[in-house]
Amino acid sequence: MAGKLALYAAVGATLTQYDVDVAAATLERRSSVQLPANIHYAVAHVSRRYLYVATSDSSSGSGSFVGNTHHLSAFRIDPASGALTPHGAPCALPTRPIHITTDAKSAHVLVAFNRPSQLLVFAVNADGTLRGEVKQHAAIDAGIFAHQVRISADDELAILVTRGNDAAGGKPEDPGSLRVFDYRDGQLSRETSIAPNNGYGFGPRHLDFHPTQPWIYVALERQNALAVFRRRGDTIESAAAFTAGALEAPHNLRPRQMVGTVRVHPNGRFVYVANRNDATSAFAGHEVFGGGENSLACFAIDASTGEPKVIGHADTRGIHCRNFQIDPTGKLLAASHIVGRKVRDGDAVREVPACISLFCIDDDGRLAFARKYDIDIGAQNMFWMGLVDF
Repeated sequence: MAGKLALYAAVGATLTQYDVDVAAATLERRSSVQLPANIHYAVAHVSRRYLYVATSDSSSGSGSFVGNTHHLSAFRIDPASGALTPHGAPCALPTRPIHITTDAKSAHVLVAFNRPSQLLVFAVNADGTLRGEVKQHAAIDAGIFAHQVRISADDELAILVTRGNDAAGGKPEDPGSLRVFDYRDGQLSRETSIAPNNGYGFGPRHLDFHPTQPWIYVALERQNALAVFRRRGDTIESAAAFTAGALEAPHNLRPRQMVGTVRVHPNGRFVYVANRNDATSAFAGHEVFGGGENSLACFAIDASTGEPKVIGHADTRGIHCRNFQIDPTGKLLAASHIVGRKVRDGDAVREVPACISLFCIDDDGRLAFARKYDIDIGAQNMFWMGLVDF
């Protein structure tokens, strides 16, 4: 079954599987499963036999609806078709999860929460089912507005990315940071904080590791930039080695312009960052997209220093690209958009639906748009999308 690739896309509480043809850059819709509540993130077991899905009936965004149904669930991935079936009992979570990951052996699932900011660890049984929370020996300071948690490939460091918040409504800025932990068999210890300028003017959202070098690429949501931090043994340098802007037109900044996901190409030569915007303004009796960049910034990585140098921007053909992933061969990139929007088209108004866009990745790292698939999301959001080579 080598070479099988599935794309899973979440609309509300429904998770739909698509077969992926990398060479043709096409999707074919297959089956769907229902979760207990809206899907916020998912991650595959290292064996690619199981998928862990975090759900909540809370809505996203500060000050929005807070629900009371939050779970971490396991699904078995059928090795022939990629179809999902429930696998063991779900684990209850205390509040809305925003990101999950597994350690290198998928012996544990780590769950990040943003309101309030916290980090929990759950054990995984040998059969892929969830066993329950791993109580920590040391207290955890989870910073302000955690947004992602990642484990280094050697399973020795855990990094909780905490974004902070911009100053707004008379409230001062909340500083951001990278909370770095020693990690051993589900236990987090020796916490340190990486926070240039004490975290002010530093709003990290996501990070990704270089596959062979000690370089960590951090998307700075509140600064619309990409930063590079170097790892030194069991520590991370306190200041970024490099910072590069992610926008194509940084001097034409629009409201709600932010960067999002960051991914390093499997060959380690390129890194990509999502620019996203969904703000609206009034036009002809409609709320229409107010402009801004919805693109993928493409960077070449200097092989000796790790410095990212921009080589282009690719329009994602949708509104608010929240997630994108690169297939394991490094030939295809899939990008999903959380919402649709009305847009101004001359004196008329047309609809741009939520969609999944596919790009072929050229040898020079640039992206060539292949096609997009419009997705009917109704009143829901397409909050998560991911590729799994099962």
